[in-house]
Amino acid sequence: MSEPRKLEVLRAIVEDYVHSREPVGSKALVERHQLGVSSATIRNDMAALEDEGLITAPHTSAGRIPTDKGYRLFVDQISAVKPLSQAERRAIQSLLEGSDDLDDVLDRTVRLLAQLTNQVAVVQYPHLSRALIRHIEFVLLAPRKVLVVLIANSGKVEQRVIDAGQDLGDDALAGLRARFLASLAGTPLAGLSQALPAVVSSVSPAQRQAAQALAHALEVLAHSSREDRMVMAGTANLARSNVDFPLSIGPVLEALEEQVVMLRLLSEMAQDHHGVAVSIGRENPYDGLAEASVVATGYGPDSMAKVGILGPTRMDYPTTMAAVRAVARYLSRILGP
Repeated sequence: MSEPRKLEVLRAIVEDYVHSREPVGSKALVERHQLGVSSATIRNDMAALEDEGLITAPHTSAGRIPTDKGYRLFVDQISAVKPLSQAERRAIQSLLEGSDDLDDVLDRTVRLLAQLTNQVAVVQYPHLSRALIRHIEFVLLAPRKVLVVLIANSGKVEQRVIDAGQDLGDDALAGLRARFLASLAGTPLAGLSQALPAVVSSVSPAQRQAAQALAHALEVLAHSSREDRMVMAGTANLARSNVDFPLSIGPVLEALEEQVVMLRLLSEMAQDHHGVAVSIGRENPYDGLAEASVVATGYGPDSMAKVGILGPTRMDYPTTMAAVRAVARYLSRILGP
């Protein structure tokens, strides 16, 4: 069996199984694909593929399905990620553009990606250690109650209501805001803790208590902005794919719920020459994902944060890889440098 024909037969089996969910037999391959050889030759080829561990018989039928190893060879042989259609690109652009709020953009991203792939979509929040403070706002809600708003240049907005520890008027609070903003605008979030004491010490003793409360609130907000977390959408798609998880869908749902598992997996995935990382079945280091595949890629200026999908190993890898990569590129463009 020649290497090109082996890959062609494997490709045909993968494509038919992904489309039909049914084990694929030699007769079906001859009828649906122009392989240029007889059914008997295809049977011999399938036997050779099975000997190599690339396909397997799920039961006593004559049909075969790809193994994790077979999917891996198939994915590795994809020569180019096909471009999305004009309609799909327009849909991505129209849904993701028009918002400067990071939470909203990421929420739109996972909903769109889940819709495009019919899988579970996940996106990590960007690593904001290098993000800069764009704006600070203090809003007086009551004489001692202040809404503190911190906006990063990544578009991330964090806010909380605090007790300032002393009564404040609008003018006094506006003066504090101007002082904090003048001193901190452009400061990296990672360096905020070191910059705050100098700002507090520059405030008059009469307003020092309020300044300390405001500084503490900003520090807490900056820390929460740097937390590793993710957003996901499309878990209902897993229920529709329940047949693809013969052991149990429960461990997959648990892995999604335990975000630390998914975040660690995303951070460990290495991108291939297409700029996309694919982890298939038991390649995943977490037992709960042994029947699942993850397709992901980086986004943003440093591509450290990942966006991707999780679904059964029986998935349309070329289309999924194209969708993930296209959405990541739009997301990077919207969030900017």
